This record gives sequence, C-alpha cells and structure tokens, in this order.
Amino acid sequence: MRVHRDPFEPIMCVLEADSPLAEYRKITEEILKRMPDDDRYPRAAAEAVRSFLMLRLGLHLGLRQKNLRQLLVCPRGQFPTAERRLEDMKRGELRWSERERGWEVFIPSSAFKNSGSSFFGQKPFRLVLPDLLDLYTYLNAYIERHRKILLGRAADPGTLFVKTVKTTSVDAAYNQTTFYEAWRLAIQRYGIYNPYTGRGAIKGLLPHGPHNVRDVLATHILKQTGSYEQASYAIQDTPDVVQQHYGRFLPQDKAALAARILNQVWEAA
Repeated sequence: MRVHRDPFEPIMCVLEADSPLAEYRKITEEILKRMPDDDRYPRAAAEAVRSFLMLRLGLHLGLRQKNLRQLLVCPRGQFPTAERRLEDMKRGELRWSERERGWEVFIPSSAFKNSGSSFFGQKPFRLVLPDLLDLYTYLNAYIERHRKILLGRAADPGTLFVKTVKTTSVDAAYNQTTFYEAWRLAIQRYGIYNPYTGRGAIKGLLPHGPHNVRDVLATHILKQTGSYEQASYAIQDTPDVVQQHYGRFLPQDKAALAARILNQVWEAA
C-alpha cells in the first residue's frame, strides 16, 4: 500500500540542517523572547511556560505523545509515587531526586508502547533532566505557580501538563487530540516564520504534532555519529527501527564522519 504523505514533510527544513536539534531549539528561544509579563498577564505567561516545557521536555526525553501527556508530577517535598503503583497505572512521573539534586523522570517499562523491546530489558526508564538554559527555573515556576493558574478551580488530574481550564471545561487533563492541538498551536505561534510580522523561529516549518520531536532527535544523533544504535537510545527504540525510519538521513559521506572523530586525536596533539 502506498503511503501518500511523507511524515517528515512538516519538519524537513529542520532535518536537513547540519544540527537538527539546534535548529528546532530555536522555537524554545522564540517562546522565551516573547514571554508575556507574569504580573500583568498571568494566564498568558502560564500558557507560554507550558508550551516552552512541552518542547524542552520533548527534546530531552524523546518520548511518544502518550508518555509525555500522561507524565505525572510530584512537587518537591512530597513522597514520589511507588514504582508498583506507576506500573499498574502505566504512567511515568517527574519527581525531585535528592540524591542527584535534580528533576528526575521515572517511567516503568510497562508504560511504553514497545515495552517488550530489548532497549528496556524489563528495567524502567530513568533520566535526570539537565539544568541547562534555565530549564529548572521555568520548571520550578511552572510547578509552583503557573500550573495552579491554568487549573483554576478544576480538579487536579495529577499530570504535569494541564489544559487551561475555562468555564465550559470539565476535565483539566489532556487527551490525545487536545495535546496534539496544544503542540501544533505552539508551533504555529512560535515556530513558523511569518515574513509579515518577522515572528517565528524557522523558515519553511509546517504545523506538526509532538511525534516529530522523535524524528529530530534520531536524525540529529544519526548526523553527528552515524550510529543507528546511539540514535535508538534517544527515542527508546531498537537500531532496526531507526534504520528503517531514518536511514535516508544518514550522512552520505560516511568516511568524512569517521575522519572527524579520528582527527580529534591529531587536533588534541
């Protein structure tokens, strides 16, 4: 059966860049540049921080939409959810790690679509988020302040990302459709370059959903290392799947890729 739509089309301009991740990161910088005033426009600021964190966490974690959308949050000072409970719920959690002195994302392997994959080996996914480019500043502000503004009087679903609750809202939790729409809206607002207003981070970008972040990460590592195995680590998958999906983005000049790594020794000398 022929596939009529290229899934990479909306982000092709990013994938063709030498550093796809650096290119996509421009969207997060655009959000910060246009961040509304916290005191005058609390709800608009909260929504901007939410968009920023959606993209930043997507780029650090490489999760599928479902895992990112259902990620729970445990505020600092509270006891994290037990691993057994998370396994039963098939959800992950963002919690503060005293040992690592950082925000840690813990997801049981049962929560993943490919839980039986050799990548997990029955072990959970655990990653401490790096405190780079003010990530922790915005994460702390969102968890302590902005998230409450978005929730309003609605019941807290416990997830990190919550919808902006309006008078007609019943549930503050995102579903598959609303999360996709929130991501797509952030891309339309901050990602797509508008020649008339001069706003937007990337020329040639088209509206897309959260799944494309995985394409950016896998392609970036493939371009930098030429390794299907390392690219598969970024998106919790196997080298075979990466080769099947992203093989066409492997740098053409493989000899130059190897030489670049070997030449570092000479440059160091």
